[in-house]
Amino acid sequence: MKNAIMLRRPAGRVLKHLKMKRVLARFFCGLALCLPFSFSSAQLEIDPDEGFQFEFNDLQDIDSDGTDDVDLSATEIAAEEARILEVGREQGARQAAIVAMRSDLGVYDPALQEAYSDFGAFYSEIEDYESAVGLHTDALQVARINTGLYSIEQLPIIDALIRNNGKLGDWGEVDNLHELDFFVARRVYSVEDSEYIFAIEKYGRWKLRAVRENILSVSSRGLMDQAIDLSEFYSRELTRFELQISLKPEKLLDIIRAKIQTDLTLARSIARTPFTAFAGIASQYVTESRCRNARNAQGQVVRQCQNVQVENPRYRQSQRDAKNAELRRYTRQIGVSIERLREIRFNSESLSEAEKQSLDMQIAELETESYQLGRAGNGFFRF
Repeated sequence: MKNAIMLRRPAGRVLKHLKMKRVLARFFCGLALCLPFSFSSAQLEIDPDEGFQFEFNDLQDIDSDGTDDVDLSATEIAAEEARILEVGREQGARQAAIVAMRSDLGVYDPALQEAYSDFGAFYSEIEDYESAVGLHTDALQVARINTGLYSIEQLPIIDALIRNNGKLGDWGEVDNLHELDFFVARRVYSVEDSEYIFAIEKYGRWKLRAVRENILSVSSRGLMDQAIDLSEFYSRELTRFELQISLKPEKLLDIIRAKIQTDLTLARSIARTPFTAFAGIASQYVTESRCRNARNAQGQVVRQCQNVQVENPRYRQSQRDAKNAELRRYTRQIGVSIERLREIRFNSESLSEAEKQSLDMQIAELETESYQLGRAGNGFFRF
């Protein structure tokens, strides 16, 4: 199964995914087997529920090169048609080989894990991501049966599933797979392993991207909750690392930077959010007794009173206080992380002078932004 063909584009012009599908459509239509290829694009919108303002970046189409359609020459079309036929022969041979393996060895033989993975990589190369996902899912099932629920052998397969589901834009499944990937990594690696640190960085990068681009299409309040969860995740992991005496602090630089970026994202969003979106600690309404003089049925003047609910004048101030408290919470965490960076910078014997200078610049920039956000918490933005 290792003799997979190398799929190359015609020399002089590399065809993008969209152009390749046009060639496929043109070729199969020539065989009276026209295949409909449809393409659609969607824009993400945020529902600013409860007034929360959470800034995020628009998603970019990674397959779009910004160029218009081009006419292919007859030579290029012929080369692609030959390639399609070659792919078809290879696909048939791989399918037959897997059927034979299942028949001879059983449906859960360990050898099928590699066969499914190789076939999935083949489909990924020809941009048939749905088929690739199906085969990598089969490979993951075989791996779990043969190596247990948590094993190192599963991690490359999960990574392949993340890539292919990402190509399909199935972001909910991608998020679930990142959760599974870190769940497995945490059980197969020790805290001191470099692979475990890499797993934290990979998981955090995805979660921060999901927040900044709103990939999962959640509300503004949901984005805030996701960012808070990520900040707490980094805090827990850094606390675990601090208990490891043999771990070099320099290995944690990227994790500390990632936590700072997460806390900055939170602090900026809190600063932009109107204070009315925060729940104050004072009661929103208070009961007042209102009285008036009125004549009764006998014509006598009597005093009549009734209790009514009115807005508590202290509630809005408590909302401002709640917003400022949240902002100070994350600016303090940014300050703690900056001190961690500074301590590593001055105590490290392995960082080069260039790395130390770069770290000095980062610390200075972070301190400036943290100071500006701190001023917002002191009441400069009363909105």
